[in-house]
Amino acid sequence: MHDSLPDSDAVLAQFNRLIQELLRGSMNRNTFRPWEVELLLDIEACNLRDSSRRETLRRYQRAVQRHMEKGARLPLKLSEYLDAVKAKKATPKDPQDV
Repeated sequence: MHDSLPDSDAVLAQFNRLIQELLRGSMNRNTFRPWEVELLLDIEACNLRDSSRRETLRRYQRAVQRHMEKGARLPLKLSEYLDAVKAKKATPKDPQDV
């Protein structure tokens, strides 16, 4: 059986390592898995403000951990997370508030 993706626990551990490196501001490696490259490019494309970058990445990390606990094989992208946050804020919490 050929499975190109490691199990979700291994992916989550690798994701957490990647985010910690971003939060520290230093990458101590030069080899990345294809999905890590996709995430890094997506994070860069999101153009996070420096003032909120660290907190946004921490919230994103927690959201990915929940996402992976629910059975996802790969982390969701930061852009997908930000879109979901924006959609959630746009939705009224109580139908009577409309």
